[in-house]
Amino acid sequence: MPAYNKTDVHPSTFILIGIPGLEAAHIWISIPFCVGYLLALLGNCSLLFIIKTDSSLHEPMYLFLRMLAVADLTVRTTAVPKLLSIFWFHDREIRFEACLTQVFLIHSMESGCFLALAFDRCVAICNPLRPSALLTRAGTWGVGLAVVLRGTALLGPHPFLLRWLPCCRTKVLSHTYCEVMTLVKIACAETGVLSAYSLAAAFLTGGVDFLLIICSYVLILHAGFHLPSKDARLKTLGTCGSHVCVILVSYTPAFFSFLTHRFGHHVAAHVHIFVANIYLLVPPMVNPVIYGVRTKKIRDRFLKFFSSSKPLN
Repeated sequence: MPAYNKTDVHPSTFILIGIPGLEAAHIWISIPFCVGYLLALLGNCSLLFIIKTDSSLHEPMYLFLRMLAVADLTVRTTAVPKLLSIFWFHDREIRFEACLTQVFLIHSMESGCFLALAFDRCVAICNPLRPSALLTRAGTWGVGLAVVLRGTALLGPHPFLLRWLPCCRTKVLSHTYCEVMTLVKIACAETGVLSAYSLAAAFLTGGVDFLLIICSYVLILHAGFHLPSKDARLKTLGTCGSHVCVILVSYTPAFFSFLTHRFGHHVAAHVHIFVANIYLLVPPMVNPVIYGVRTKKIRDRFLKFFSSSKPLN
């Protein structure tokens, strides 16, 4: 059996090469990535500020919106600045601990936040006369805590398992950020158990959440079609349509990346990694618009804030 020293088996740093095959275009690719990141920061920080400063927005739906905004900001700030440093400064090194942090945070809570928002809308539309009785303040905090604890319990073991996985084949990762399967592929040990655990954790988070979200919106649509007012039906359908678009934008690249790692061996590496980065950039840009600005209370608060900020003539 070959012998490996500790540095070979557990390197202190990895090398992220960005998008393989498109190195010459990294500068041009970085422009929309940077703009998208700045828009995501602006949108989510504004949403958090509006909800925090307006006491009328301290309701279940807005708590879940705050959770989603915090999750978006945390995940993107963990990955995108490093991505831009690769594109701009060729700073490809990432410390092992930072790599494991990315592994944990990238997919930890966002799908749970989408499920919580879908559940809140389902309660509000299917039981319009008593939504507060079904989702009390304590219940809201309980749902939020459950989302955090579930993500931690299911995805938390990944960094600990990967920490002791011998990575002696190479230190070079063909990606812009660290993913579980990217690290598994460079391991020089049996990874069947870890791959199976990763598959199960992904299904119990993203997969189950996606199925429950679909069920929630089926119930919402069923209730919406039975509303007496045509305007109410159209409003419900419009809300569902926009929310479903956001969910599809979030889940499609995530599922594509997940399936490509396991089955898409003939998918070009630059296509796989580019689509994986769409997951990082597009959802946090559109979430504040669809879930925030399209919500009447938040839209009115935005307009009030900006109108009060205008200087008097």
